[in-house]
Amino acid sequence: MILLHIMHELSDQGLEEVAAFLAVLDTGGFAPAARVLNRDASVLSRRVSALERRLGVRLLERTTRRVTPTEAGRRFADRARMALTLLADAEREAADAGAVPQGTLRLSLPEAFGRLWVAPLLPDFLTAFPRVRIEAFYSDRFVDLVGEGFDLAIRIGRLPDSSLVARRLGAERRLVCAAPSYLAARGVPQEPADLAGHDALLFALFDSPSDWHFSRGRERVRVRLSGPLLTDNVDSLVHAAVAGKGLLVCSEWLIGRELAGGRLVRVLPDWEVGSDAGRGGGGEAAIHLVRPSGRFTAGKTRAFADCIADRLSPPPWNRPP
Repeated sequence: MILLHIMHELSDQGLEEVAAFLAVLDTGGFAPAARVLNRDASVLSRRVSALERRLGVRLLERTTRRVTPTEAGRRFADRARMALTLLADAEREAADAGAVPQGTLRLSLPEAFGRLWVAPLLPDFLTAFPRVRIEAFYSDRFVDLVGEGFDLAIRIGRLPDSSLVARRLGAERRLVCAAPSYLAARGVPQEPADLAGHDALLFALFDSPSDWHFSRGRERVRVRLSGPLLTDNVDSLVHAAVAGKGLLVCSEWLIGRELAGGRLVRVLPDWEVGSDAGRGGGGEAAIHLVRPSGRFTAGKTRAFADCIADRLSPPPWNRPP
């Protein structure tokens, strides 16, 4: 009943009055607004005056040289634009719901995670949605989704506060591992303190690669290590770990297959492994799918988000080979 009352109050004439008011604000005057709307300036003036009478408040201050909004006018304009945007979004979503997903979908993917867990899914998605064209860029660079025109991105770690809309895909858990051959030769650490004297394989993009952080309940331990390899390439680290060259701290999704196949073994399973490598922000470290916060989400974007969420739940890196 409330909706019907609003629709009755806001007749076609009422919508025309609001449109005239916003056009005058956007163009800076009645004459330029009249040119944009292809109406006579006197018609627009009458419509704005009628709107002010209906609302019982002055919306515009008029002089011979310019037109400026009153405080009430600014507030009304903000709410009116928001309402019109929501209405337009509702129409687009309703129309898009019955349409086949199509168009170009631009993706920003972390290099290693994207290569391992997203790239294999793309052929199936393209088969299911042949009218979608994908532009996928694999990089660990922190992209500006809006400024660079991306529809979706996957981000790993703690999300900073932002206007992006995030969908959690899974946990980001780090652990310590090593090859069975390395542990047989050097011994299996039982506590973080036992890591002293061990060789470490270090990821150069961590803020402090040599410092490994551990927690168990209220216990907090920091251990400083060194080793034969420091690199910014995670594949190099995994290959070196499998070859028995040292201990490795990395994400579970990166070495899930090696753990399942026995090529790597988890070390210190009772301890949580922290990270100093994040980009800031709070909350739980996780794998998120993020998109710009525009209210309307195209069918191509929804389809891909649903596909990825379905294929990564449960996490494929935890499944047996």
